[in-house]
Amino acid sequence: MSGSSPTKGVFWMLTTGILFVAVTAVVKFLDGAVPAAQAAFLRYLLGLVFVIPMIRPIMDARLTRRQWQLFGLRGVAHTLGVSLWFYGMATISIAEVTAMNYLSPVYVTLGAALLLGETLAVRRIMAIVAALVGALIILRPGFRELELGHLAMLGTALMFAVGYLVAKIMADEVSPTVVVGMLSITVTIGLLPLAVAVWVTPTLSQLGWLFLVACLATAGHYTMTFAFAAAPLTVTQPVTFLQLVWAAALGAVFFGEPVDPWVVVGGTLIVSAVVFITLREAQIKRATPKA
Repeated sequence: MSGSSPTKGVFWMLTTGILFVAVTAVVKFLDGAVPAAQAAFLRYLLGLVFVIPMIRPIMDARLTRRQWQLFGLRGVAHTLGVSLWFYGMATISIAEVTAMNYLSPVYVTLGAALLLGETLAVRRIMAIVAALVGALIILRPGFRELELGHLAMLGTALMFAVGYLVAKIMADEVSPTVVVGMLSITVTIGLLPLAVAVWVTPTLSQLGWLFLVACLATAGHYTMTFAFAAAPLTVTQPVTFLQLVWAAALGAVFFGEPVDPWVVVGGTLIVSAVVFITLREAQIKRATPKA
């Protein structure tokens, strides 16, 4: 990738993880008081205030038919993914939601190699496997009963992976402002009929919290787009595993969720994998002769 900076990519993805975990905390705080589809719709509707300054750049971008189609595909995928995510957040724990999201970066990394032609070197495969093992240690599949929330998160991971791959393609063609703005517009439109079907009148307090979600999530999508532009997905995506560390700490401190020792073991594997990838990519970049 021309102008690739693994260190910057990792930094922006770390920031993205913190912002998205903050989103998780606020949604968990609401505790399902608003139906999942409606909460998702209100989050995007309230977030449209941030789209106003993006309108001119979107119009100036003169998107091609292919680009409109790709943005439409991302909108559909993200609409389904975010609806399922809100449902999962209301029914299972923060740590479980975050852990199950780890399927998404795995899909994304493999998809980037298969569809976008990004290199998937042995060291990256090993690091991704190590991080995934860490997530599995925390989840311990087969030792707990599956709920609808878990199934919803399986769908979320797949839909978000599709959205992330499209975002990566578009980040190389248009500005981050256009990428973020088009996501907000398409997902708001997509969520409208789903929200109408389950609508209940929200309180002013609930609207305020959902507006905060919109602020945090919009910032997260910006930093995620910056990460995509700075480095290949095979570098940035493993960093998302660190979200489990933030989520576990958040659940323990603010929601009384006990700290599972397996989280410490799995988290250590995850952090080790991320540090290895970052140092190796930075080393390779320094060793590569400049033209």
